[in-house]
Amino acid sequence: MSPVATDPFPARAAPSELKSMAAPAAATNGAATKPIFDPMPDALAAFARGEFLVVMDDESRENEGDLIVPAAHITTEQMAWFIKHSSGYICISLPGERLDELALPLMVPLNEERHKTAYTITADYKHGTSTGISAHDRALTARMMAQGGTAEDFNRPGHMVPLRAREGGVLTRKGHTESALDLCYLTSQPPAGLLCELVNDDPQGSMARRDDCRAFADRWGLNMISVEMIARWRREHGDAGV
Repeated sequence: MSPVATDPFPARAAPSELKSMAAPAAATNGAATKPIFDPMPDALAAFARGEFLVVMDDESRENEGDLIVPAAHITTEQMAWFIKHSSGYICISLPGERLDELALPLMVPLNEERHKTAYTITADYKHGTSTGISAHDRALTARMMAQGGTAEDFNRPGHMVPLRAREGGVLTRKGHTESALDLCYLTSQPPAGLLCELVNDDPQGSMARRDDCRAFADRWGLNMISVEMIARWRREHGDAGV
């Protein structure tokens, strides 16, 4: 993997504080184009430190890479970087029981989306936010959805997009929604993962495919794994993480 100029993700900020954290610094060397995944233990260790991962799904499914990061300690600076380098449609994967606590039901009774992604009603955290769309507001909303917030603390609709993860995780549904939550469980973090699709920096804003995602991961010094690797890890190791 290409060297990184500076540590892209210093120590995470606690939910109640917003440390001054720099966004990831680009590596100086060129990125590889060969779709090589990183070792699962390395990826889990990075995720446990609060770092972004690039997670690919199957080529026969969406053939897309998502940036995934733990939600519980996401900072404003991380969120701003996240928005800049993705489609900007930031989602948060949560277990059903947490969504029920927050009174965030499914968006529609009949899901017609091709992969049955379980979108719920959107929301914004009420306290200490303005319009809800800024990096600060979305980071705060995500942290409070992850832990601490109650149903009464959120305005509906809003700018954070919760997803209801399927019970059983990637062993039940091999999606990015379930991957985000499984990664949290495997690294003993609050069950809330932020995710968004990677897009290319081109005039069309085209979707980043496998080689694009590998190049992006190398550029920023991130680990890249696949949904299938998470499923294989769970089959072989159970819920043992790091």
